[in-house]
Parts: sequence; structure tokens; C-alpha cells
Amino acid sequence: MDANRFDVLIVGAGAAGMMCALTAAQRGRSVLLLDHSSKLAEKIRISGGGRCNFTNLNSRPENFLSQNPHFCRSALARFTPQHFIAMLERHGIGYHEKTLGQLFCDDGSEAIIAMLKSECDAAGVRWCMPCGVEKIERDDEFVVTASHGKYRAESLVIATGGLSIPKIGATPFGYKLAEQFGVPMTRLKPGLVPLTFHPEEWAAYAELSGASLDAVVSFGKHSFRENLLFTHRGLSGPAILQISSYWEQGMPLSIDLLPDLDAHEMFLQQRGSKMLLGNFLAQYLPKRLAEIIAVQWLENKPLNQYAEKELRTLADKLKKWQIIPSGTMGYGKAEVTCGGVDTRALSSKTMECNNVPGLYFVGEVMDVTGQLGGYNFQWAWASGYAAGQAA
Repeated sequence: MDANRFDVLIVGAGAAGMMCALTAAQRGRSVLLLDHSSKLAEKIRISGGGRCNFTNLNSRPENFLSQNPHFCRSALARFTPQHFIAMLERHGIGYHEKTLGQLFCDDGSEAIIAMLKSECDAAGVRWCMPCGVEKIERDDEFVVTASHGKYRAESLVIATGGLSIPKIGATPFGYKLAEQFGVPMTRLKPGLVPLTFHPEEWAAYAELSGASLDAVVSFGKHSFRENLLFTHRGLSGPAILQISSYWEQGMPLSIDLLPDLDAHEMFLQQRGSKMLLGNFLAQYLPKRLAEIIAVQWLENKPLNQYAEKELRTLADKLKKWQIIPSGTMGYGKAEVTCGGVDTRALSSKTMECNNVPGLYFVGEVMDVTGQLGGYNFQWAWASGYAAGQAA
């Protein structure tokens, strides 16, 4: 047997690539996993502050963005959070639930990397890393020319991720390969990313850097209630990261700074008060934010000196603060890439290209993006498993 011939070649040894490799190898397929990095699965390592938010118990198709929203259903149904939890439990890895169904590793993300590697090793997966892929061609099989030699296989799986966090090795490799084989792409943009504003527009708020509050942030029909964080350059925090994946350049966001309160009623009851507006708002908002709102949005006077109309306008603005970000912090600070290989060109059951038999795409390289909270890892496991069952 040719030592450089395999049933399945997988490019990219991250979450989706390793899941695909171990699944295919457990079926008796000969698998070679190639990766350009010398460190295994850096994105798993740094995720969740090193604790790896490896899935979400509430994982549903509605938690994913795609131009083809039903594509993810089949794979998510066949490999659920419970399937991944069962693997952790087999390996004796402890985990805990934080808010909103998010599961984290007790012992840190290294435990998950070690588990996936040992599953791959036990199933006989061969490794080639660090290994640069120079060229991929196709005759009756796929031929991969890499820095360690030439490899052939009937199935080729691309698990190279997106453009987010280039400092740990993100590249456009998968997108270029899709282009080479005529597989269509959707528009790319940074997702789960802090938003920025023009410095002069943001000057008053920049001094709030570090202040945070519970807020509802909305764009179109999507809204998220979580923490919102002020930064020197704009806004961050979970609520902003969530909405950033949906937000479109040049469009306004709406922010409810007082999600549990009826602001009209609140001002109505205090119409006769001699309390300064800033002090009044500081009962409900971070003090520095209350002061800036009082000075910037009106002038900071006792409540009994405002006309009812002024207070009504202020109440509306506190509930629907409309702001237009100038942009995002880009791929360097984005947790994921929105868009990618157009899933309309793939089989939702196997992740195989409809027009290029034997070519599969899994994980972040595809146009399926999870919300914040473990959903992107669940997509990596589910899509990797689906392709591993078929490749």
C-alpha cells in the first residue's frame, strides 16, 4: 500500500477537523490530518478565557446565522450537546454550566484538546503538523502537495476556519480553495466583535471606558439582553458581540438602557422633585454614564425645572437610544467570521460539495455562524461528525 495514500485527507486540525478525523477513523477509514501550525487547536485553547465554552445546552437552529438558515438543522439534530458531553464523561472531564446554557470545562481547554487528540490517536488518525499545504489538485483523486510530501485521497475535508484572530494563524486558505473548485461563497465580515464609533462622536463616552450595564441591544428583528461595556473606541460586552453579527454597516442600533423600567412613568412620578437629573439617573445607571447623559442629552437641572415634553423625549431616548457605529474592531478582535462557503452548494447531510464529489467543508469556513455562548463549537462538532460519517 502507498504510504502517502489515504481514504481521507483533512486540512485543519481545529475543533471541526479533529471531530471529523476521529469520526471517519472510527469507521475504519485511513485518515491524515494536516495543519500549518505547530500548536494544536489554538482556538480551542484560548476560548472562554482558557476554560473553553464547548457547547450550549440550548443549541437550536435559531442560534445560527446563515443565508440558508435551514441548512444546519440536520447536522445539529444528529450530533447534539449531549453527544459531546457523553465523550467528556467517558474521559472523566468535569464541566459546569454558567448562564444561558453555556457549558465550560472545569480543568481548562487543554483537557478538551487532549481528549480530541487521544480519540484521534486511538482510532489511528495520522498527523502531519506543522505542515504547509502548497497545492491541491484533482485527477481521479485529490492530490495535496505539502511541505512534507505529496498525499492522495478520495475524500478531502477543508476545516481551515475563518479569518478571525489572525495572530493565532487564521488564513483565507479555505475560501481560496472553494474558489479554485468553483464553490460559491457568501460575503465575509467579522462576527462577535466590538463596535467602534468616530472619535469625535464618541469623545464624551470614551471616558466611560470600563463602565458596564445590563441593556437590550436591537438591530432589525434581533435583540439581545446582556451586559454592555463602554470602551475607549466604542461598545463591547456580550450584548454588543451578539448584535454585531447581525448589524450592517451604516445602519443604526437601538439600545434600551433601562430594560426593566417604564422610563415615562419614572419621570412622571418625580416631576416635582428638586433632585438633579444626573443624580436621579445615577440610581438606575452607572454614575458616570448618568452624568454624561444629563449633560449631553439635556442640561443637568433639577427634575422640576424640565417641561413634561423634555422628560418624555428623554424617556424615549433612554429606552431607544439610536446610535450608528462607524465600524467594527475587525478580524483581529472578532471571535468568528460571518459568511463563507455557500451552504446551498453543499449537502446538509454530509457537508459534501454537490458539484465536486469527495470535497467537504466543515466548521467556521462555511456560511454558518453561531451566536455567542458555545454555539460555534457545537457547529464544529456537528458538522465535523456529519462529514466524518460520510467522507
